[in-house]
Amino acid sequence: MTLNDEKGLIKVATSGAMLQIEIDRPKKLNAINRQMYSDMAAALLHAEQNDTIRVVLVHGSAECFTSGNDLHDFIKDPPTGEASPVFQFLTAISQARKPLVAAVSGLAIGIGTTMLLHCDLVYAGESAQFQLPFVNLGLCPEAASSLLLPQLAGYQRAAELLLLGKPFDAAKANEIGFVNKVFPDNVLLQNARAQAQLLAKQPPAAVRLTKQLMKKNSAAAVSRVISEEGEHFIEQLASSEALEALSAFFEGRKADFS
Repeated sequence: MTLNDEKGLIKVATSGAMLQIEIDRPKKLNAINRQMYSDMAAALLHAEQNDTIRVVLVHGSAECFTSGNDLHDFIKDPPTGEASPVFQFLTAISQARKPLVAAVSGLAIGIGTTMLLHCDLVYAGESAQFQLPFVNLGLCPEAASSLLLPQLAGYQRAAELLLLGKPFDAAKANEIGFVNKVFPDNVLLQNARAQAQLLAKQPPAAVRLTKQLMKKNSAAAVSRVISEEGEHFIEQLASSEALEALSAFFEGRKADFS
């Protein structure tokens, strides 16, 4: 099935026991708008409710995973609470019981990086470039990344990535344990699909139980932090820092926080 609107496109297809979610908005570098968040949340919910689906694979194009939020859409119609599409998506991906596999090539900015913290297996192409530019935009982290990234990478590495907001490549992502393996771009999706298919062949109840047990001790904290970050994020959107940062971004100039 294809879920779309005039601003964006999410392609959802089933192959055997695998549900594949493709972010396909190349003219906007796969930037995600409200409808796309709703569509991805719906696809994840469909996977949860369908007993024939055992694994979900998420990917973008060969050139770009996603450049993050569609900022024009985001500013025009900002999130206002947990009912907003972006929070529906974060709830769906963070609480998914079935295994999630991601294949990342090209840009993976903002949500394109934070969503990966909720995937079980993450594979990157050699071209992958990750970035967490929230502070740069006068905002705070999202998707419980302020909790999960320090747990994964250690506090100092997480602080460097979140506070400075500089891009990091696939090799660094692999070094800190953010991705499982790096592949040449031309075989990335093929290998990610192969790993997803291996997962789909595993005993499904045992897979779900094992994932549940691994995430059990942090599940409540993840939910709480997503909510807490969301409240601060909404407040920061109206702050003078965010207004200056976003204005500078749209005007193509350097922000002045003096």
